[in-house]
Amino acid sequence: MTNSRDTVMARWAHVQSCLFPWMREELDPCTEALEQLIIVLDTIGLEAFVPPPPSGGRGRKPDDRRALARAFVAKAVLSLPTTTALAERLAIDKSLRHICGWETRREVPSESTFSRAFAEFAESGLPERMHAALVKRALGDRVVGCVARDATEIEAREKPAKKDDPPPPPRADPPRKRGRPKKGEQRPKQPARLERQMSQSIKDMLAELPTDCDVGTKKNSKGHKESWTGYKLHIDVVDGQIPVCCLLTSASVHDSQVAIPLMTITGQRITYLYDIMDSAYDAAKILEHSRALGHVPVVDINFRANADLKAEHQAEAKRRALIHLPDPQQTIYNFRTMVERINARLKDEFGARFVRLRGAMKVKCHLMFGMLALTVDQIFRAFKPDPVPA
Repeated sequence: MTNSRDTVMARWAHVQSCLFPWMREELDPCTEALEQLIIVLDTIGLEAFVPPPPSGGRGRKPDDRRALARAFVAKAVLSLPTTTALAERLAIDKSLRHICGWETRREVPSESTFSRAFAEFAESGLPERMHAALVKRALGDRVVGCVARDATEIEAREKPAKKDDPPPPPRADPPRKRGRPKKGEQRPKQPARLERQMSQSIKDMLAELPTDCDVGTKKNSKGHKESWTGYKLHIDVVDGQIPVCCLLTSASVHDSQVAIPLMTITGQRITYLYDIMDSAYDAAKILEHSRALGHVPVVDINFRANADLKAEHQAEAKRRALIHLPDPQQTIYNFRTMVERINARLKDEFGARFVRLRGAMKVKCHLMFGMLALTVDQIFRAFKPDPVPA
């Protein structure tokens, strides 16, 4: 198998020596943002996932879905807030039209066509499939050191879904009475979600995770509670700040409920050593599953109001500092900040703050187009050698 670094470097050499000089002659102007878009489109291999329009047949020829998919990648790279803004940019930007695949302004489809195509891409999970293939192609033959795991809030412009209680399942025995059990009565205990996930398939794990829009609450960096309406995006990031896996859930889902599905999917895409997580993931089942997959969990301790345990931990940290003995676990744990930087870049540079869609499927498709462009950018940052100083 060809080394992933050699593949990336060969692609970079091709882009620098052949593609960019030709594009600068053909496109006027070719800005830095458009060059970044060209790199992203050239790297993800979009044409392998989107078939060309059928030739022949009766009726009007359908719009080329490949050009529409390129346009949505451009929307993420250029951080355009809405599809309307994308259509307006395509109408006045000749260079962008040519990159996406349209020669004239009249060839650019209407906004309704963009909406229908986006719904198709969301239903088929197009950006997710391209992202998974990109990660395997770039990192599949490497041993990665750390995977940092965290979640970030995604605000949406929709009302929280009404939580209707599902009908109770049919029972062969009569339902038990409410209240405390009788003396000596043994009631069957239902396994918690983390316990069920230990033996479930990925499909069953994801089916149990709620994805409806609702209200989430968390503490910010200053310890104050803040709430938002929308969703929560759970991300795995490896060395080099490269995102390798993303899952979208309801805003109220606790981070720990998504840890086992995330590490299972990530483990199928890449080979890595350490699972780095904050105190929200400090649960016995999560640590057990991480070790079962051959990883070493590095998790911040959740003292759970245990004052004695917290005091003992602080005393041990003081003793280490007194003799200048570094904590190896803390050294590895410090790499967790790379997932926070990816969260910030996704929101500030790749359109995650501009969620103008409704429904988890479309919201995730919008986020994954941005994540796809961000992943390409981080891969080239990690693999491209630094310029030699003059």
